[in-house]
Amino acid sequence: QVRLVESGGGLVQPGGSLRLSCAASTILSRADTMGWYRQAPGEARELVASITASGTTYYPDSLKGRFTVSRDNAKKMLYLQIHSLRPEDTAVYYCNWGGTLQNNGPYWGQGTQVTVSS
Repeated sequence: QVRLVESGGGLVQPGGSLRLSCAASTILSRADTMGWYRQAPGEARELVASITASGTTYYPDSLKGRFTVSRDNAKKMLYLQIHSLRPEDTAVYYCNWGGTLQNNGPYWGQGTQVTVSS
């Protein structure tokens, strides 16, 4: 069983930045791909960014440029830096473990709310 705990969400003004964190309960081996997904009210959950254990990253074309995913395998942490936040970035952001660069794995965190509003 893998437990994932996200943190770092909150209320931020448009144009601001946030850094989300995800703490994993398991050792992050070289076989583990992790990702960030988000779900806005009434919308399907979508992939924001993913990263392999060796550091290869993937961003959907529509989200390239403002999001940066990183990980620290020794600390069992996953991060998402978001710049130039927009109201449409408002969503619950979820950490995911065990998938591929473009498909989620079986383990999810509980999510952290990001609200972009003035």
